[in-house]
Formats: sequence, C-alpha cells, structure tokens
Amino acid sequence: MPLLVVYNPVCGDRSAKTLFDNHVLPLLSQHNLTPDKVVATESSGHVGNIVADFLTSFPDQPISVILGSGDGTLHELINILNNIPSSKPFPRVHLALVPCGTANALYSSLFLTSPEDDPVQYKLKSVQAFISGNHRSVPLNLAISVISPPRVAPPAKAAPKQFSISAVVASTALHASILHDSEALRETDPTMERFKTAAFQNITRWYYATVELFARKGPEVVEVYDPATGTFVSHESSTEDEPIVDLVGPFAYFLSTVNVDRLEPAFRITPKAKDLLQEDGTAALDLVMIRPMRDPSYVMDSEEARKAFAEKIGAVLGAAYQDGAHVNL
Repeated sequence: MPLLVVYNPVCGDRSAKTLFDNHVLPLLSQHNLTPDKVVATESSGHVGNIVADFLTSFPDQPISVILGSGDGTLHELINILNNIPSSKPFPRVHLALVPCGTANALYSSLFLTSPEDDPVQYKLKSVQAFISGNHRSVPLNLAISVISPPRVAPPAKAAPKQFSISAVVASTALHASILHDSEALRETDPTMERFKTAAFQNITRWYYATVELFARKGPEVVEVYDPATGTFVSHESSTEDEPIVDLVGPFAYFLSTVNVDRLEPAFRITPKAKDLLQEDGTAALDLVMIRPMRDPSYVMDSEEARKAFAEKIGAVLGAAYQDGAHVNL
C-alpha cells in the first residue's frame, strides 16, 4: 500500500519536524518501510492538497498516511478532500496519527495515557501499531454542519451554503469562543493553558438560540444521561411517535463530539456515549449543553446573574477533568 508521511511543522509547540526526523522516520527505516513521499505542510489547508495529489499518483489504490498534526490539521484534510471535485469517490485513506498538536483529542481518545508512559513512545503508538500489521482500523464517523447564509431581498442572491465536516467536535457558545480566541494566544502560549485563559474571557457570555434534537437509529428516541441510574434514558419530551425534541436557549455551553470522549488527555467532556455507541455501531452525536435558565436560582438575565452562573459553569467544566465526573452533577 502506498505510504505518505506528512506533518505540520507549526502545530502545537512546533516540535513535529524534530519528532519525525529523530523518531518517526528512523522507526520506519528500522522496519524496512520507505515512504513514497515525506512532506511538511507549508500553509493552512496545504495538507489536503498534498494528500489529494498523492491519491492521484496511485489511482484506485487505498493509501496509508502517517499524519503528524493536531485535530485542526486533520479537520483541514477531511474538509479539503471533501471539496475537491472528482468524478468518483477517492480510494480509502488509512491514517496513522502522530499527536503533534496542542490537545490531540482524537489521539488521546484512541490511546489513553498514564503517568508511566514515556512521552515520545506514547506519541509513536499509532505508528507502532501500523508497523506491526497487527492493528485494528477504526472508521471515523463524520458530522456535517450546514451553515446557511443570511437572507437577502431580491434581486440580490444569497451566498451559497457552506459545509463543514467534523471528525472530533462541533460546537457553538463557550467552546467555540474558546477555540476562536485561543488562536490569538498561540504565539505567547502554545500550551493547553491558553484554552483556560480564553475560557475566562468568555465565561459570562450567554447565547440565545433554539435547537432541534433528532433520535438516533435503534432506540428511535432522543436519549439523555440519567445520573441516578448511570444510563441513557428516553428524554421526557421524546416518544417513538414524536421523537423530535425542541429546546430553547440561552445556552452557556453547547458542544457535540464524534469519535472522541475527551478534548484533552484529561478533559473527558463526553464520557458515556462513546462506549454505548461502540457497542452497537450506531453513528450519533454526543451533546453536552448547559442552559442557565434551568438553574433554580435564576431570576432574570443580568450582569450579576451571568457572573454568578459563571462560577457554576467553572465547577461543571472543572469536573470534566475528573474522568468526566461533571455528568453526575
């Protein structure tokens, strides 16, 4: 199977090139594996073009890609391949991940870490599995977000809809604001601490919106986690005859994941449904929502109310660092 090695030299703490030169490429050489191509990305979105060009060099053949990056580069890869015009589907792409980003949510969910792990050897687990040939491929579920443009009055024409494909997380409200604002902090703080800094900058904001929840295949109803029983149960507003659930904001936190149960090695934000969905193979979103108006102490929306509720959000999200204990609050 053709082998491409590609890494993002500026992701995370910018150590990807050193990791690949000193460990990944020598490891491949030790096992008599010579990549057909080794490339470093040069700009945002470049990874998708690299992989697309490689696919055209080996038409109708599945390929293997050793990808050194964070979740953002993987997101770019999937979206660019999806948007490239093609008369037929691309062949299957097998990925061996090397975590070089800041948080590495997908890698952290596939390969749990422990204090005893050697940091370099931990980052090589996926490559080691690839080399051994004794590995299990994990198919990625993909979540598609359709972003509609604002309405315009005729004769003006609205801009086309945009599509974004997620293999890790899709969010709005606080989490989306954290990701947005943390980019401005990357140069001064390449560590995960910048996410906490960005969180404090946005934690008093509320987001007014409505959401419709649809049932997944199998139970045919929307399910909600019940801390009392430790299981998912039917949402009180969802039945087989009328499964759709309508929820009204505001939302302080609204996040969905696929394929992962954590966003950082210790931040296990969706700890339950990943195991449940793996049992029956169902593709579904795992949602975490915080709605401040459900707080029994809520009286009215005010600056004081938002500051007070921010302390509760902090407590909830802080418990996610305790192996996902927030779902039991």
